[in-house]
Amino acid sequence: MYAIIETSGKQYKVSEGELLYTEKQVGYEPGEEISFDKVLMVRTDNETLIGKPYLENAVVRGRVLEHGKARKVITVKYRPRKNSKVKKGHRQWYTKIMIEKIELK
Repeated sequence: MYAIIETSGKQYKVSEGELLYTEKQVGYEPGEEISFDKVLMVRTDNETLIGKPYLENAVVRGRVLEHGKARKVITVKYRPRKNSKVKKGHRQWYTKIMIEKIELK
């Protein structure tokens, strides 16, 4: 069984018992339960449910494990003959979530 959920403007395919790395979920501390109600699709062993755009009777529940920063991404901007060089680094915040249950009501 798996589901496709939407959070932080992105879509993720999740299954029970797997880890999910999303954009930082503000307002949740490590150890708290989090639920995603924007479920786009659920696939069980014998049926597929597709929402228009979301399923009304589906909820994905998980537990926040940690907040952290991803690896550094280096960006370089270079303009030839202009003596212009810019080097920047960025580390994106993420939230690590353990998917516990996909519920259909």
